[in-house]
Amino acid sequence: MRNTIISLIAVLLGLIAGGILMLFIGSNPFEGYLYLFQGGLKNVSRFGDTLATATPLIFTGLSVAFAFRTGLFNIGASGQMLIGGLLATAVGLTFEWSRPILLLVMILVGFIGGALWAFIPGLLKARFNVHEVVSTIMMNWVAYWTVYYVVPGYFKGEFLETESRKLPDEATLRAPFLTEMFQGSYINLGLFLAIIAVIIIGFIINKTTLGFELKAVGFNRHAAEYAGMRVNTNIVLSMLISGGLAGLAGVAMYTGNASTMQIGNLPSQGFDGIAVALLGANSPVGVLFAAVFFGILYSGTGFMNAMTEIPPEIANTIIAIIIYFAATSILIERLMKKFKRRQTDKSAVKKEEV
Repeated sequence: MRNTIISLIAVLLGLIAGGILMLFIGSNPFEGYLYLFQGGLKNVSRFGDTLATATPLIFTGLSVAFAFRTGLFNIGASGQMLIGGLLATAVGLTFEWSRPILLLVMILVGFIGGALWAFIPGLLKARFNVHEVVSTIMMNWVAYWTVYYVVPGYFKGEFLETESRKLPDEATLRAPFLTEMFQGSYINLGLFLAIIAVIIIGFIINKTTLGFELKAVGFNRHAAEYAGMRVNTNIVLSMLISGGLAGLAGVAMYTGNASTMQIGNLPSQGFDGIAVALLGANSPVGVLFAAVFFGILYSGTGFMNAMTEIPPEIANTIIAIIIYFAATSILIERLMKKFKRRQTDKSAVKKEEV
């Protein structure tokens, strides 16, 4: 409950700061926010696009949050996304199996690809204590150049060398019933996959021995080792799971929201997952709602810019400010405690006067 209140305060402070910025540039903040949220929620189609935009963010937010909960900082979600998406795309363009089998295999190889890409940083951390921030950033760029070489070399598009061939309909996560239900939106089956992932990760973290051990290693590695836990194994396993989730984000992004892979692009969703995890207080359910909120902001930016003279950079600034307040949640928590203490002292003084 406390973390939820802090996250809501971070959002509120970010929106207030964004409103002040709008006033500085001579715009009406109420009008700006009206169009911003209308852009993400105005009708069924826009709401579907918002959910589709949020889907990769749910996966990357879970990826970062899971690593955070186990004492690791996985900043390599972008690279893991690329590898997961690349392997899923390769399967979709290579094989002509029945759709259920093809999609299942694409999802599995996407997860495995992301997990294996995170295995190296996990192993380096466990065996040689190499900081995972350094090694995951390195792996991001290895993934970037791998895609840069493989896509034009083996899966080149018909008209552009900078993107892969378009996936056939049976190899995408698009579903006709969802498209019709949301009036042409690009929402896809990746959303259901993301919700399942939220449930599974929540269960692992809170209800299993594995989750307890992973959190114990995160809180105090030496104490966990003294208690007989396999610290190095748990570090590697945590990175594997975190990377696998990011790999699924790549599957949702490149076979659901899109149907091609483009080179020369390190997906921003991997880094945005850090913000989603912070705002969601590293809780699976919190990540779900934080990702949807970010999806609204991203989807509504263009609409706000089209309907007003407010530049789209304002929305990005609002997101940055919200991230800042979420990251400094300990300060908000201290202010809350100080306010509560003052209220308690005032009540005590009144009782003494009576």
